[in-house]
Amino acid sequence: MKLDAFNEANADDLTELLAACAPIPSWRAAVLARRPYATTEELAATAALLAKEWTDLEVDAALEHHPRIGEKVQGQTREAEASRREQGTLSADEAAQAEWVSANEAYEERFDRIFLIRAAGRSSQEMLSELKRRLQNSPEEEAVIRREQLAEIAVLRLEQAVA
Repeated sequence: MKLDAFNEANADDLTELLAACAPIPSWRAAVLARRPYATTEELAATAALLAKEWTDLEVDAALEHHPRIGEKVQGQTREAEASRREQGTLSADEAAQAEWVSANEAYEERFDRIFLIRAAGRSSQEMLSELKRRLQNSPEEEAVIRREQLAEIAVLRLEQAVA
């Protein structure tokens, strides 16, 4: 979609596009309310700034159906397609899959939430190392990082959707 079309579209017509970036209704409404945007850079910067206001509850709700890193992504929604594309470089190696299962379980046991990281541009090993490093964080530190990672994902998806 071109920026002009994004600026001029009916808000209801952009719901699916923005929900695939980050399914947070307050963020979606705020991004739409600030239209028109002069450039995609302005749109991305505004979206990133608005993401800083996300609460832990909003992030948790947004990640309720998010696939675990290393798992096969199910479904045909825009969000599922984006996750498949972003995690496409993960190894299908059985040993690597077993390591991901174990690491995800350790993270979820520690933080009672799924591990989230921007997969785009990162190798499986880089993400796995980051998961292990983040296990040392406090729950408060990790909540901030999860919000930041979701914001990075949202902005990247928005930039890809609105050229």
